[in-house]
Amino acid sequence: MVKPVGSLCNLDCTYCYYLHKQDLLGQPRQPRMAEGMLERHIRQYIEAQTGDEVVFSWQGGEPTILGLEFFRKVVSLQARYRKPGQRIENDLQTNGTLLDEEWASFLKQNDFLVGLSCDGPKELHDRYRYTKGGADTHAKVVAAARLLQKHDVPFAALCVVNRENAKHPLEVYRFLTRELGAWRVQLISCVEPNVFRDVAPQHWDPALLPIVGTPRAKPGAPDAVVTDWSVDPDDWGAFLCAVWDDWYAHDYGRVHVDLFETAVAQSLGLPSQRCITAEFCGKGLAVEHDGDVFSCDHYVYPEYRLGNIADVHLGTMAYSEPQKKFGFAKRDALPQYCKACPHLKLCWGECPKNRLVRTPSGEAGLNYLCPGLKRFYAHIQRDMPQILRRVATP
Repeated sequence: MVKPVGSLCNLDCTYCYYLHKQDLLGQPRQPRMAEGMLERHIRQYIEAQTGDEVVFSWQGGEPTILGLEFFRKVVSLQARYRKPGQRIENDLQTNGTLLDEEWASFLKQNDFLVGLSCDGPKELHDRYRYTKGGADTHAKVVAAARLLQKHDVPFAALCVVNRENAKHPLEVYRFLTRELGAWRVQLISCVEPNVFRDVAPQHWDPALLPIVGTPRAKPGAPDAVVTDWSVDPDDWGAFLCAVWDDWYAHDYGRVHVDLFETAVAQSLGLPSQRCITAEFCGKGLAVEHDGDVFSCDHYVYPEYRLGNIADVHLGTMAYSEPQKKFGFAKRDALPQYCKACPHLKLCWGECPKNRLVRTPSGEAGLNYLCPGLKRFYAHIQRDMPQILRRVATP
């Protein structure tokens, strides 16, 4: 995941996990990936690939701040370094507020897949997503979706499920699919420890983590382990169950919901389609605007810096011993409570950054969302046999 503009963004979303990187990493006020660094990244990333497809993921901050000329250069450099027979793909994660006709035309012409951030209907979306001046953004996001549809640019709706919109699952899901018009939906749980601005994941004191199910293991308590805007674990489970039921009844085979698709795939014995539900992680490295490389975009802290592409080849860092250790720790650090869980192979402890609570017996390393995840995975077992039969039928 490339962060060519660092944490710079034209929005000031309450729950953003990346805005504080400017202070944490000492970034300049206007960070920008220099042309030489951009070329170095594209060349090294292509060189390190062994498959026929190379996927570049452009994120931020807000990457469209860089303007179209930057991305025209991206496409030109990719064409220069592409190996014979290799296919280059690009995806762009954006808040959509800066898109216009010229942008949409470029994205279509160059086959970009767009991730468009939207948290549901206006009153829910605008609760946490606003500009630096505090203005609402919902209308601009809807306009961006219409623009992408007009130019036939494929887009996925990325929804951050937080403490507020989690209480309105059907309103959120139906808005994204039936009003915004997305047929790909990514559901991202909003989970941030109270110390996320200063303390790197897994560097907190295990003795201070609350027991799952206790008041401190939920948002809203004065001494909660998470921020007030983080989703409640029970609400997360209820949200997923309600959306699953609506999806299965009306949209199965038409709308691709990432968490649902991967649950079906994993139930068939296939690999996870998302890093958070895979047995191992470590493939989602983050490349900052200055060439610094981190183990994951949720681990952009000094403790997880692997090096800089000006000094070490990106492929070398991806397969380095520190990164291997990071990736395997997802499985190896699981508490016994997880290993004995009937849903282990659908969950694998979810994202390690969310392992903020202790098991009922006091063992550290349990995922904060565990109660909700267990409820969801138990809920879908009712429908899974029929789904698997439908998938297996020619």
